[in-house]
Amino acid sequence: MRILALAILLIGAVSAAAPAHAQTYDPNYPICLQSCALGGCKIECDYTSLAQCNASASGRAAQCYTNPFFGLGYPEPHRGSYRRQHR
Repeated sequence: MRILALAILLIGAVSAAAPAHAQTYDPNYPICLQSCALGGCKIECDYTSLAQCNASASGRAAQCYTNPFFGLGYPEPHRGSYRRQHR
């Protein structure tokens, strides 16, 4: 009986947990902006300089930092070679 009660409690706790959102860091940009609001925080790695990011963060609950994944050399996805055949 205890095991059944614990199982029901565990299922209820797991289903009530909020889903986690994946944070993506774009390895093509060296600077990221983390901004927070009532709904949570989000990270945007769309900046090429710290000055550009600071201008965007001005007046908001946000901070700029260097992208931890910039320049690690992740390979570009292979797009395949498209060759036009001449006749």
